[in-house]
Amino acid sequence: MTYPCYSVKIIMSDIVLMPMSAEGLIPNSSHHLKKRMLRKMGLSDLVDLFSDVPASLMKPYSIKVGDPHTQVEVESLYSRALENNVQFRLRFMGGGVADHYIPPLVDELVMNQEFYTSYTPYQPEISQGILQALFEYQSLMAELLGMDVVNASLYDYASALGEAGRFSVRVTKRREILVASTSHPERIRVLRTYMEPLDARIEEIGRDADGRMSLEDLSSKLNEDVGMVYVESPNFFGVVETGLGEVGELVHSKGALLAVGTDPLLYGIFKPPGEMGADIVIGEGGHLGGYMNYGGPSLGIFAVKRRFRHIRQLPGRLIGMTRTLDGNYRGYTMVLQTREQHIRQEEATSNITTNSSLMAIRAAIYLSLLGPDGMRAVAEKILYNTAYLKREIGKLECFSIMFPESLHFKELPVVSRRPWEEVNRRLMESGILGAFQVSRLFPDVDQSGRLGLMSTTEKHSRSDLDLLLDLMGGLCE
Repeated sequence: MTYPCYSVKIIMSDIVLMPMSAEGLIPNSSHHLKKRMLRKMGLSDLVDLFSDVPASLMKPYSIKVGDPHTQVEVESLYSRALENNVQFRLRFMGGGVADHYIPPLVDELVMNQEFYTSYTPYQPEISQGILQALFEYQSLMAELLGMDVVNASLYDYASALGEAGRFSVRVTKRREILVASTSHPERIRVLRTYMEPLDARIEEIGRDADGRMSLEDLSSKLNEDVGMVYVESPNFFGVVETGLGEVGELVHSKGALLAVGTDPLLYGIFKPPGEMGADIVIGEGGHLGGYMNYGGPSLGIFAVKRRFRHIRQLPGRLIGMTRTLDGNYRGYTMVLQTREQHIRQEEATSNITTNSSLMAIRAAIYLSLLGPDGMRAVAEKILYNTAYLKREIGKLECFSIMFPESLHFKELPVVSRRPWEEVNRRLMESGILGAFQVSRLFPDVDQSGRLGLMSTTEKHSRSDLDLLLDLMGGLCE
């Protein structure tokens, strides 16, 4: 059915409404209209619109998605499918996403309608609430990380690393990046994708026997062509890099930037990376007030030191605080918007747009609720749980810990004599989500197929850990 629409034609002082087909508003609504549009462009088929896409990526047939359904039928279909999900009582899977406790007040406060959006607050005069909340996020995160300037968030940890690589090229004019091989493999892949258009060279730094980045290998590869050195703490294996100060001195001696990827919870008890020589700090903040949600949404953290060129080259947005002309009122506005839609395209630093404002506000609420003492309590509980699990797993006959002499935080690399598929299946029978099997996604990191990443958080009690250990011990009999 075609609904009547009208075009407007102005004749002298009169306005005349002229009926027209709805096809004029929906350009892909009919076959003959598509043909007319293609003829106008000098094309014969819709496929010609995608001639720049490699043939290997194109499907020669239409994807069969089935017949259309009503809303009621779709809800029923999804309800039946969701009934097949396995419910877990305890979750110990590592690899980057962990089960943290979220205070109920975070959900309550963030439901305020002026917060409940991740869209860009373009009009400061009507967006003071969300602008102030983002300013508070920036301030809290800067204090936690020991940095001076934090932007109003990026998409996730991986995109923050990609932006850090491009940032380093703009600031140093160098196109070589050294990355610790102990970093999360997925993030390294994203970095390579971000840097490919710049013809940048990325080389990995080896690791020592203790699971930390090799200072000797770093020293041998570091030269005046390197613009950035990237290291994670805790790294992919959960190992905390305890020598960041020495790394920073070495990196700065060659005029390069030190970028540190991290979990902010670590700094409830550890000295922040900003006090250890980091020029850039990135990380994941989704678990600061956000749930696992099948892997997202996330919160990409990006922080720098107070240097004009560094601030000017920040990706994304920066919220600032000011006062009215009469000095009576405080106000907030975006002081930096480095997208090509705001400034000249050649001056744009990033295409990060809607980003993760809602997640940043959740993080600000979470950090405000916990305060310094609460952050310390959470970090200590995670550290104690990790140490206990590490010690007790090391006593089991058919399991062992990689890098047992190093300090681990939240993540533990566990080597199993039995296939992890079998171990996880047995744990699942008791309602426990087991380890992340590294070889499934990263076979180059674990060629043996025996490495699993387990994580523990402040949500796990001593009895929870003992239950896991008893079940794992039973597999060794």
